This record gives sequence, structure tokens and C-alpha cells, in this order.
Amino acid sequence: MTVLDEIIEGVREDLAERRRVRPLEDVRAAALGSRPPIDAFEALGAGQGGSLAVIAEVKRSSPSKGALADIPDPAALAASYERGGAAVISVLTEERRFGGSLADLDAVRDAVDIPVLRKDFTVDEYQIWEARAHGADVVLLIVAALTDEQLAAFLALTHQLGMNAIVETHTEDEVRRAVAAEASIIGVNVRNLKTLEIDRGVFARLAHLVPSGTVVIAESGVRDAGDVGDYAGSGAHAVLVGEALVRHNDPAATIDAFRQAGRAARTAGAGARG
Repeated sequence: MTVLDEIIEGVREDLAERRRVRPLEDVRAAALGSRPPIDAFEALGAGQGGSLAVIAEVKRSSPSKGALADIPDPAALAASYERGGAAVISVLTEERRFGGSLADLDAVRDAVDIPVLRKDFTVDEYQIWEARAHGADVVLLIVAALTDEQLAAFLALTHQLGMNAIVETHTEDEVRRAVAAEASIIGVNVRNLKTLEIDRGVFARLAHLVPSGTVVIAESGVRDAGDVGDYAGSGAHAVLVGEALVRHNDPAATIDAFRQAGRAARTAGAGARG
């Protein structure tokens, strides 16, 4: 089994327990009664101009690095992200490998006024209804974990609920599948899901396959402003950053520095093309 297979196996087991405790009809009712979602496409679309959007992540641990940060107060961390200029807050809710929870999502949603991404491994429509019921505005759909039929159905449900989806890709074939599904936000993750190794060059090789008008997000591998500049120079409208922020003493200042680096790279790229 790949790392992704192992994670999804655990996700399905945990989902079955949540579903037993709270049936889908109850989750649907809560979702339909929740506050209206915030448009994440619009929030990230600023990256299609001269600036670069930052999706800042509340992330305690990961399969590749283990424990990253304690994060006793995810709401306070998210608020600092918002002060730094983050466009979207990403909240890990997968428990076994990432130490996240829906309680983290609730806390963050109550603390910020910008879009919130429920970052998990979506394999069932229940999770999309659940995300909306807990106030999420965006969900993650990983192409490698879904059939084309599932991807289309989950995108349709997401749009039905007024939400956005980040459709995550890792290969040329996955980018083509995401484009065929008419995804409006496509993430290119430079981490190999089989080995967990990082290859930052993957982004430049895949980003050009995404049509104009689509928001392109660079995921994984951001260590510093230099990496952000490289991604922006290769066409990223946004970057998703977790580890580099949760391990920093001043995440707000780091986000601001990342945005400036992205803006500079995009401006330089535009000047070169002109």
C-alpha cells in the first residue's frame, strides 16, 4: 500500500464511526442551516493580478516530518495568519497522521473572517456536507484518491453548497483530469504521495498545463521566501504553506514576506514577458 492508501484506509474507518454517531441527514440539516460560505475563488483570484495569495495552514504534524508544532490554540494561530495577510486558512482535520480535528475547524472558523479550507482526504460526500456543517468554505479533492465520476460528483456537490474545491494534482495525467472536470482551482502538490519526497521542479513542469482563468496553487516544499518566489515565477497564483509557518515565531511577518516575494517575482516575470 502507498502512504495515500494507508491514510485513506484510516480516514474511512474514522468516517464510519462519525457517521454512526451522526447520520448524514443530521449533517445535511446542519450544513443547510449554517452561515453562507465565503467565496475562496475570489479571495485567491487576487493572485491572478500582480500579487500572490497565501493559504496558511494550521498543521500539527505530518507523515513525512512527524510532530511539527503543539498548537494549543488554533484560533489564535489562525488570527495571526489573517493579520499577516493570508487569503485562506487551511485546517487539517485528519486525526491519525496530522493530529487535526473538526474541533480545530470550528475554533478557526469562529476566529477569522476569511475563507477556511477543511483539508482532509475526501472520499465520501458525507465529508463535504460535514465540512459545510462546520463552517468550511473550501474542501480538498485529491485526484489520485478519486475516480473521474467521484471527482465530478464531489465538485457538483461542492458548488451546490456554494463552496469551492481545491482539486489537488501530482502528475500530468491528474492535471488533465482536473481540467476535464472543469475545476476552477487546481493545486499542484510537489510531494510524491508514494515516497513523500519533494521535487519543487514538478510545479513548473505541470503549471503550464492549467488553462488561464483557473487559480493555480503551489503546494508543499515552501521553506522560505525564495521558494515562494520560484513558485510565483513559474505561474503560481497562490501557495499553500504549513510547516514554515507553524515553526516560525512570527507567522504573520512570514506571510507578509512570502506575499512580497511572490509579488516581486510575478512583477519581474511580467516585465520580462513585456
